[in-house]
Amino acid sequence: MKNINAVGTIQSVGLLIDATDFEQTDLLIEALTANGIAADNLKVLAFYNKFSNNQKNLYTTFDAGDLKWNGQISNDDVVAFCAEKFDLLISYYEKENAILMQITHHSKAQFKVGFSSIDKRLNHFMIKTTITAYTVFVSELFKYLKLLNKI
Repeated sequence: MKNINAVGTIQSVGLLIDATDFEQTDLLIEALTANGIAADNLKVLAFYNKFSNNQKNLYTTFDAGDLKWNGQISNDDVVAFCAEKFDLLISYYEKENAILMQITHHSKAQFKVGFSSIDKRLNHFMIKTTITAYTVFVSELFKYLKLLNKI
């Protein structure tokens, strides 16, 4: 586990969302930007359990079919997301899911935040709330980022 104090202030943010269980991505993004995260510095990757080609999305999307049997990810957008050195990765999913956990694990982000219900080894910091309580999540996130001098 990396030393979280080695990370400077938060500028770039990766947001990994389980859009199957959480349909308020726009409101979550609004809450993040209201707390000082520039929309231009925020990249969103949304997981759908079953993705329909008719579905219109503003964000880069993927599904479970992008995870090969050997644990490799076959979606180039997801691979690029993992390789990006975000200052902060927000793993916004509360149920353990192989591909979401794989992305969090392989992410080159300097500081990773997620829910306390997910494997403790994946994130540097965990917030105990539910996926639908995004205002509580954002409030707690920024409270601790301020305490850690990350913003």
